[in-house]
Formats: sequence, C-alpha cells, structure tokens
Amino acid sequence: MYQVLYRKWRPKKFSDVSGQPQVTRTLENELKSGRINHAYLFTGSRGTGKTTCAKILAKAVNCLNPQDGNPCCECENCKGIDDGSILDVVEMDAASNRGIDDIRAVIDEAQFRPARGKYRVYIIDEVHMLTDQAFNALLKTLEEPPEHVVFILATTEVHKLPSTILSRCQRFDFNRISPEDIKNRLKFVAENENASIDDDAALLIAAIADGAMRDALSLMDRCLGTSTHITSEIVRNSAGLARKDYLFELSTACINKNTAKALEVLSRLHRESKDMARLCDELLDHFRSLMMIKCTRNPLSHIVMSSDEFEMAQTQSDYLTLGEIVYIMDILQNTYQRMGKGNSNKTELEMALVKLSAPELEGTNEALTARVSALEKALKSGITVKAEKSELKTEIKQPETKTANETKPEAKEETPIPPKMVDIPKPQEELPPPPSEPSVAEAETVKAEKPQPPKNKVNLDELYNNAKPFREWPEVVENIKKYSKGIAAAFSNTNAYESGNYLLIDAQSEIPFRLLREGSQRANVKKAVQEVTGKMYNLGPYKKPEKKEEKKDPLNDFVNNLRESDIKLTEE
Repeated sequence: MYQVLYRKWRPKKFSDVSGQPQVTRTLENELKSGRINHAYLFTGSRGTGKTTCAKILAKAVNCLNPQDGNPCCECENCKGIDDGSILDVVEMDAASNRGIDDIRAVIDEAQFRPARGKYRVYIIDEVHMLTDQAFNALLKTLEEPPEHVVFILATTEVHKLPSTILSRCQRFDFNRISPEDIKNRLKFVAENENASIDDDAALLIAAIADGAMRDALSLMDRCLGTSTHITSEIVRNSAGLARKDYLFELSTACINKNTAKALEVLSRLHRESKDMARLCDELLDHFRSLMMIKCTRNPLSHIVMSSDEFEMAQTQSDYLTLGEIVYIMDILQNTYQRMGKGNSNKTELEMALVKLSAPELEGTNEALTARVSALEKALKSGITVKAEKSELKTEIKQPETKTANETKPEAKEETPIPPKMVDIPKPQEELPPPPSEPSVAEAETVKAEKPQPPKNKVNLDELYNNAKPFREWPEVVENIKKYSKGIAAAFSNTNAYESGNYLLIDAQSEIPFRLLREGSQRANVKKAVQEVTGKMYNLGPYKKPEKKEEKKDPLNDFVNNLRESDIKLTEE
C-alpha cells in the first residue's frame, strides 16, 4: 500500500527535524545529561513537528543504545516503537477520548511498570479538548507521576489549557517553519523519491503551506502525481492558484484606475474555474508584499517571490503610498470576510475591484485618507491639477534653466493624473519608470550643472551673506535614503543653507561634494529636495562669509591718543 510522503519521510531523529533548533537542541542536551522530565508540553501551529518530536522523545528515553541524545533507530525498542509492537508508548487522541473515564483509565495503567522499555510514555494529542473534569482528574498524577512514567502533551491551542496544567509541564513552543527550511526538506525528499523540484516551485509550496511541513509534503505528493519534475506551473495547477501574472494584471488595473480591465481579467479567471475566495486571498497577499517592500529594509526575508516578480513588485510599490496600500488591503480583507455569507464570491470580488479602481465611490475615512495621500504626493512633486473637458489633467512645472545670454521660459508638460501604469499582459513586460523620475529637460539641467555656484552669474559674497538655515534639510536627508542609503549617510552630518534658488551645503569633508559631481547622484539629491519642498534648487557648497577688518590709519590713532592726554592741538 502506498504511504504518503509526510508519513514516509517523518523524521526519526532530532537531527532530522527541520526548523525547530530551540526544541531539538534542548531535548538532546537533557537526554544526554539524563535530566528527563516527567511532563512535557509541546505547543505550536499545525505541521510544525509536535507529534514527530513526541515520538522521537518516546524512542530516545527507551532506546538501548542512545547516540548524543538521539535514538539509534536500530535496537529492538526503537523498531518496536516504530511498528507499534511495544505497548509501553501510548498515543491518545484527546479529541475523541476527552472524558473523565478515559483519563481514569490512563491513571490506572500508569501504575504498572513498562513491559520492555525503561519508561511508559503517554502522548496525548490535542490535549486542549479534554473536559474540565478530565483535567482535574489528571492534575495529581501529572504533578507526581510514578518514576517510570513520562507524559507528553501536544496542542495547537495552548490558551485553552488551565494554568494548573501549564505549571506542571516543561513547555516547548514550536515556531512556523521558515520557507528556506521547507524548501531544503522538499528538495531532499524529491531527490530520494527519484524526482526533482525547482527552487521557485519549492518556495511557492512553502508559501502556500504557511510554515507547516506536513501541508508542504502533502501538496508535493499531489504534484508528483502530475510529473516527476515539479515546476511552479505544476504547483499552481495542483493548488488551484492563479498565476502571478494575473495578480500583477489585477493590481496594475487597480493602480491605473482601469475598472474595465480589472473586471475583464476577473471574468477570464472565473471562466478558468479559479476559486474566487483563494484569488482574493492571493491578491491581498500580493499587496501585503508591496507593503513589506515599502516598509522594510530586507523585504525578501518577509515575502516569497522570484527575482523577476520582486522587481515588478518594487516598481508597483513606487506608484503607491503606504496609505493607499493599506486602504486596498482593508477593502480586500473586508471582501474576503463577506465571501460565502451573502452574494456570490465573484460578485463580492467584482465590487471590491470597482471600489479600488474608482475610489470616489467610497466615502469612508480610509478612502479619503488614501486620496489625500495621493494629492500630497502629487503636490510635493510639483504637480497641480486642473479640469479640462471633464478629464483631470496635470501641469508639471519644470525648473528654470538659464544660460549666459538668455533665460528660457518655464517648460510645461500635461499628463493624466493619477500617474498611469501600462497594463501587463505578460510578466516579462516591465512597467514604465515611476512618475517621480526626472524629465528629459531636468536631466539635461542636472548634467550641465557643477557642484559650485556659477561664478560668472552670481555674486558669491552676496550669495553667502544672504544665506539662511534650511530647516527642512534633516527631512531631505531622510528622504534620500529611498534612493541610496550610502548618499544619505554621506550627508548625515551636514547642514544646508537657502539663498534664493540655491541650496548651499556645509560639509566638513569632500565626500558629499564628490558625490554631487556625479550626475545620477546629484539628480537623486535634487529629487529628494523637490519631494520635500516642492521646489527645484541649484546645489552648491557653502562658505562662511569672511568679516573684513577695517584698515586703521596710524596718524589718526596718534592724534586720538594726544587728545586723550589733554594736549591742545592747533590746525594751521
């Protein structure tokens, strides 16, 4: 009879357990030193190894030839516990044996010494399902059991256990297994099953399993029924997931405020028998990934994406403020909670996409906050809104550029608002650069400028004398971090002064000015300043004005000294 993978490849030793070093290392040390407790409590979410570690512990305390705290898995006791022929290890399901009579039977049996092993071990799974009377009956035996008895309690809901039980057990908390650990275990199992699995497919299975190794192996079992070479496409088909490019299509349509496109993609996915509730959950997780990219320094440690998908997600996050992302997630979360309670799931998701692509339909505080955030972002970029033929337009004010002989008029360019992203029919097509990128005219201006103020046009003494402290400079330095943390560090201990259209930087070292001589770095600094102030400044170094000492006439000093000495002077 075929044995499923999660049973076939259940770890036999503590060293084989994935992702729980805080548990396995402690148990190994206790077994090596002979400090075996009378009661253990294993708690954690499903599929994290609670029952597996309980069975390994039961074998280790009865093993005839233990090895560094691990069972040898070769002696008769280890083999007997594995095949169930030794009755000294009892597994009890508290979900179906939860009454006081069941616990009384355990207490009575515990009085007898083990038949073949050193200890009688009772593994009580889902112990939180016991009744109050059963817990009370277990208390005394759990606190002072016979010397040959070990209790191992396992539960996924530790908060339901009475404090009297918790205080009598040594507690071990099992964490969710990391995607990297699940990936490594899946590749190991696939190799021993004469199969292969791609890294992207293994990480996708890990993301779906949500930290549960048993769920990951079960999904891999389904994939092996399709092919011995598991790819991301096979995983998606086996799990009934929408492809990642569909998620990018839907999210791009929402960002572009393209309601027709969003509903068209949703209708196509529905015809392909995609589960709408799962699709909503996947879309919610996609915007969570954008939030992590926006908020964290190392987002790849919080999300599971391929390099191409991560690059596209980064581009999408540039088009949204954090408030807009949270608003979108809130809409999708409420939609997911309503699914299955009233209208069809497809209708609920259609309503959500309409709200996301037409935010003016929402009158909630969250929707207003998201719209205000978008306006603030536009204003900081120098964008003003005007109505023209019932369609919103924008005027982007370009910085003034002056030559030696003439002054060019201010350049204006009209683009739709909010900034549009192109649709993504395929994941390999890239989005256009974010609207905050400098225009061609600005790039030419940046290229032409030098770090110091032009001496032929500006009176330097007047420029430095009129300079005033630039109070927004700390905020500008903080804003530079999103372009380059290295540049922000170089400007961290600097000050800035404002003088007309010039922003003069006061630095103790030459590093900031060396960076400003590079066109790309200079453009990033100017963009950071523009986003904070809404103005475009010319950059240059600051020099404290020198105080000129008045020349003293020695003859006047001599005359003044004579007058102070009451000597009368006559002029001829």
